[in-house]
Amino acid sequence: MAKYVKISTIGAAPFNPQPPIHGQAAVDAMIAHWKGRLGQVLPEEPDLIVVPEACDRYGAHSMQERQAYYRVRKTQVRDFFAQIAREHRCYIAYSAAREMEDGTWRNSTQLIDRTGEVAGIYSKVHPTVGEIDDGGILCGKGPVIVECDFGRVGAAICFDLNFHELLEAYKTARPDLIVFSSMYHGGLMQAYWAYHCRAHFVGAIAGNRSCIISPVGQILATSTNYFDYVTATVNLDCRVVHLDYNRPRLARLKETYGPAARVFDPGNLGCVLLASESDKITADQLIAEFEIELWDDYYARALKHQHDPKHIERE
Repeated sequence: MAKYVKISTIGAAPFNPQPPIHGQAAVDAMIAHWKGRLGQVLPEEPDLIVVPEACDRYGAHSMQERQAYYRVRKTQVRDFFAQIAREHRCYIAYSAAREMEDGTWRNSTQLIDRTGEVAGIYSKVHPTVGEIDDGGILCGKGPVIVECDFGRVGAAICFDLNFHELLEAYKTARPDLIVFSSMYHGGLMQAYWAYHCRAHFVGAIAGNRSCIISPVGQILATSTNYFDYVTATVNLDCRVVHLDYNRPRLARLKETYGPAARVFDPGNLGCVLLASESDKITADQLIAEFEIELWDDYYARALKHQHDPKHIERE
């Protein structure tokens, strides 16, 4: 059945007041800054808010000053985000550096749930050389899927977007949605991740365009040069279907269900996004009823057919 979720993404540029501030004053200023930024999207009553990588970091700090600030900050900023999540009954993907009990550091996205509890933590699997050597950031162990009340959520951070191994791991894990907190945009890789994982993708890019992208690479909503935040409602009850062999079946589906079944064609891809807009039937039930072949199943069938020895060119 239609599974709607309202998402806000905030692409706020790093907060860098001059002259630089330190200690508890810096923590208080950062909380005040994010109170203002979050206040721009909270009137929309989102289910999920995504903020950029290292959202509470001061760029003007030296590495020594940064770590001193983090040790004063501890969990104060995260606790502020948790309070907002609890008061507004929403999830928040809070991305920031974390010091571990053994003194090592991680670059992490903590997914805070509607009660203000941390539902899951993803640590950046592929930090840059500079992060490792200068910031002491250690690599995360792998992909993380968090079960939310609206669907399965995965996360990636910045440089991660370049690494196919992590992408393949998420494709296997099958999230409904991937949150991407970053200092770097990633260009075409955002849509590629969405399509390859057959998942919605939400980018929160510090100081750059932040988008919500469908599983067929369609930009559903984007921030602009005037507003660095955007909110949109998406339907997670959807599946990617190739047009080959499915056209007559899709036609019969539309004849039967009309607007209760949405078929979106992004063009040029050969695939469409099939979604249930009904509260009585799921996308998977529509697919089963009309024997529609999913793109992943068609891909596997095509490979098996191609690898049959009798279909392979002989020397």
